[in-house]
Amino acid sequence: MRLTYVLFIAVIFAMTGYSCRHKGAKFLSQGEIHYNIEYSGKIGAMPREFLPQNLVVSFKNDKILFEMITPFGNSGILNLSNPEKGIFDTYFSLFTIRYFYAAKPGEMYPGFEEMNGMELIKTSKTAVICGFNCKNAEVYLPFDKSKAYEIWYTDEINIQNPNASTPFYQIDGVLMSFFFYMGSAELHFEVETVYQKDISDDTFERRNTFTKISREEINKFISKMVSL
Repeated sequence: MRLTYVLFIAVIFAMTGYSCRHKGAKFLSQGEIHYNIEYSGKIGAMPREFLPQNLVVSFKNDKILFEMITPFGNSGILNLSNPEKGIFDTYFSLFTIRYFYAAKPGEMYPGFEEMNGMELIKTSKTAVICGFNCKNAEVYLPFDKSKAYEIWYTDEINIQNPNASTPFYQIDGVLMSFFFYMGSAELHFEVETVYQKDISDDTFERRNTFTKISREEINKFISKMVSL
């Protein structure tokens, strides 16, 4: 009986330890959000474990850095938004390749062309995710109007215009569960951890070690990363 009780407690502990963690108060204005990434659709021959496994979002007021890094070679995709300095950059790195594209204010980040023309409908559904009260919306993509994708977002994290340069610019809230189409691949993101922490202003400065290229060129690199 004692062994059964111990095993039961261990299972409960494991389940709660796996759940999303929120470290800090609500309505934080700077910190990090960590998401798990799941892939579906056509992702090519590269093993999924070699693709980016996590998304880390660093934020401070209206400055945001999105980082999707692969488990090897410090390769991946970064999106940087620093409205104060007019920086809206996308960075691509793969081993020794290091390129970036500088977008204009209001321009959507490269890589999301498949989502152009999508329809977003807010619903009355609510949920608590990672300790935050969240709202719901359904998304219909132009190439398949019969399929509804659900996304969840919260207004209890103080990021100004958090989705301004993404396909979800209509959502004035931080996405907690969502998806992206990048090339032919479908990426699903689920929040794992929300941290309250001090973020250095240097995090949101332009990376000068990258070579500037056109939007068309960086789109090709992004597509190749998820469909090699």
